[in-house]
Amino acid sequence: MPARGVESCVLTGEALLARFTALDAFLIEHQALWKPRPFTHLQLPWEASYPELAFWLRGRSLEDAESSHNQPCLLDAPEPFALLAAMSAELSAVGELPARALEAAGHRLNVDVPGRKWQQIEAFAGRLQFAHAPTHWLDWCSGKGHLGRRLLQTGQQLTCLEYDPALVASGQALSQHHQLHALHVEQDVLAPDAASLLNAAHTPVALHACGDLHVRLIRLASAAGCKQLAIAPCCYNRISLNTYQPLSCSAERSGLHLSLDDLALPMSETVTAGARVRRQRDTSMARRLAFDLLQRQLRGVDEYLPTPSLPSAWLDKPFADYCRDLAALKELSTVGTPNWTELEAAGWQRLAEVRNLELLRGLFRRPLELWLVLDRALFLIEQGYAVRLGTFCESPLTPRNFLLLAERP
Repeated sequence: MPARGVESCVLTGEALLARFTALDAFLIEHQALWKPRPFTHLQLPWEASYPELAFWLRGRSLEDAESSHNQPCLLDAPEPFALLAAMSAELSAVGELPARALEAAGHRLNVDVPGRKWQQIEAFAGRLQFAHAPTHWLDWCSGKGHLGRRLLQTGQQLTCLEYDPALVASGQALSQHHQLHALHVEQDVLAPDAASLLNAAHTPVALHACGDLHVRLIRLASAAGCKQLAIAPCCYNRISLNTYQPLSCSAERSGLHLSLDDLALPMSETVTAGARVRRQRDTSMARRLAFDLLQRQLRGVDEYLPTPSLPSAWLDKPFADYCRDLAALKELSTVGTPNWTELEAAGWQRLAEVRNLELLRGLFRRPLELWLVLDRALFLIEQGYAVRLGTFCESPLTPRNFLLLAERP
């Protein structure tokens, strides 16, 4: 939520660069607070500078952390938490794009679409206002083409590009069932030949295309001369490289360097899940944190050791067997008899501390995401587009609610 006295507004023109510059300074100045991950550190570097805050956070329960996770700005924690929370909220304040009335969806288009996904499609489609009405929609990474079909109106064309052949076939069947003229194309959008499928007549749209996929669209649409496009970015860490490659000149000049772990921070917001799923997630993390304590003892090295993703069936094993089998995977010997009960309890205690310490990092989730989206906006401006940046829905519908609208005059 915006800081007191700050009014959210759609960002355009010079405001885009001004906000990027302010966010860049904020993130660089405080990167020692948000870059280190509590999951991989027994003691965080910033704790020596802010012992009262560290003590307060470490003293809270797992339930306390869960209740605060998605809105850390509201937490009444020792300073500098409140100051940083206010700065975060102010720098992250972005208004909602104006909505337009959509024609009622015909043909029962929402059939076969999960309710939350359909609401996202409706909200996204309702914010697409361009100076000139699109003539040919291009649904990028379209899945079954639900978004494209919702946008398609009389006199318009629709092309849907999708990598998965099963989704292409299902999408084509749905379009034919609804008697809509849509072309569904099986295409790897990261392949070199994807460029040949875009031209200046297209209006590309991408709702939550991950990482490299939406960046690829931005580059190809700009090069193809597309007059307008709309992108809601997602999964900034889903990239082929180990570090972030800036798009805009402003980001290239920045002193902020981002790893894959850094890029995952905006995606760390908890989504709605049932009690069973939450318990399974917590048990998995508590066991990994307990094993982290064990492996430091076994190796005699006080540093985090990455472990592979494990099947959920591993959680059915007794805790001792879980640790022994994971140690074997990492070629570690568990000679001796650890106190498994104490070690398991220590894992749960660490989980409570990690989740609460993560609340400080959580203050930088939205600023970092907005920095990344502004990098894309500034790149588009450099390619000759006029850009509007706002939200297309409230965060409970989807936390990835930033929408870029770009038009060439």
